Amino acid sequence: MAKKTEATVEEKLRTLYDLQLIDSRIDEIRNVRGELPLEVEDLEDEVEGLKTRLEKLNGNLEEITHEISNKKNLIEEAKVSIKKYTEQQKNVRNNREFNSLSKEIEFQELEIELAEKHIKEFKVQIEQKKEVISQTKERLSERENHLKHKKGELDDILKETEKEEKALMNMSIEHEELIEERLLGAYKRIRSSVKNGLAVVAIERGASGGSFFTIPPQVQMEIASRKKIITDEHSGRILVDPTLAEEEKQKMEDIFASV
Repeated sequence: MAKKTEATVEEKLRTLYDLQLIDSRIDEIRNVRGELPLEVEDLEDEVEGLKTRLEKLNGNLEEITHEISNKKNLIEEAKVSIKKYTEQQKNVRNNREFNSLSKEIEFQELEIELAEKHIKEFKVQIEQKKEVISQTKERLSERENHLKHKKGELDDILKETEKEEKALMNMSIEHEELIEERLLGAYKRIRSSVKNGLAVVAIERGASGGSFFTIPPQVQMEIASRKKIITDEHSGRILVDPTLAEEEKQKMEDIFASV
């Protein structure tokens, strides 16, 4: 192909349209993947979040179990103290000593009562935590299976399309290098501003491709002459005539088939 500075308007239009066909093909491949990469990413984040939650819940469970153990030890210590104070009461010399020991015994009994109350509360908390842990494990297992399935889907699509996409990306870069900077800038600007990514379109039934606005016959003749680059006044897209479009489509389809 001729150098940029020597390219005719027709050559520029053909290169531009070829680039559009290549980029549209890349768009198609990426559309096949759709939202899958984002879905996989979201699922990975959710799985990590559930694992972190599970670790925290298990940590809380251990803390509560440890607290129960402490309370049981406290009860045993209190029982030993009660036994000791009860024995001491048998050898007191006056009522003051007896009453003092009675208060100690009463205090230890209250400690036992309070510890038993706490143990009951902790056991309720354990049951609640176990229920939440069970639900979280179930949710985690379900999300991990879903993630595995989605990753499998994505991997299959990537295997099918990775080679073609890479080849097309290289092809796109090569074509961009053949287009003058100003024209390439306009192409990219139009492409990014339209929903379907079509910056270069052929005339279809007297209108700009994908548009309902009829192009005047005089303008259609100018486009067909390929003497200057003409844009659609309504959409801003670069226009090419149907014959050129068909020729380039056939050429590029043959190239795509060999990728």
